[in-house]
Amino acid sequence: MEAAATIDIASECPGWGQACPAAQQLACEAGKEALEEGMAALGRVPAAPIELGITLADAARQRQLNREFRGQDTPTNVLAFAAWKPGPEVEAPPGMPTLLGDVVVAFETVLREAAEQGKSVGDHLSHLVVHGVLHLLGYDHQTAADANQMESLEVSILAKLGIADPYRDAARPAEAGSACHE
Repeated sequence: MEAAATIDIASECPGWGQACPAAQQLACEAGKEALEEGMAALGRVPAAPIELGITLADAARQRQLNREFRGQDTPTNVLAFAAWKPGPEVEAPPGMPTLLGDVVVAFETVLREAAEQGKSVGDHLSHLVVHGVLHLLGYDHQTAADANQMESLEVSILAKLGIADPYRDAARPAEAGSACHE
């Protein structure tokens, strides 16, 4: 990606730092890789710097956001709030950064899912950040073809981060060398 990316990480939940001290770094790395690979797969090179926000929240905050913006009164693992609709016609004024949007990840949900799936918290966090950023870039999983495309891109990005295929290896136990085990 030619233009720079600024990724702001906000940690609203102290549990992240306790369960996964590297959570902010992992989220930033996953966000950058997802931006780079996601844009490349779209055949786009940003003309201006991109700004992205990632919030490491708790399940209560996630539930509130999910209720307010999606009408679903339940926590979820990741939410993506796009600041704009992707498309070739969307360009920032020259020299101005493009605000891509925000990705919000829920601590307790990620912790539970990681345990259920035998993954490290760090690997699962990275996967969900990648998933959320791809949504901000316009990828979705509404049809089988779209889901296959998005899943394939996720697997490729995660491999670059040293994380095994979360779909194929969903039942594998977390490896001792993975970041942020519970």
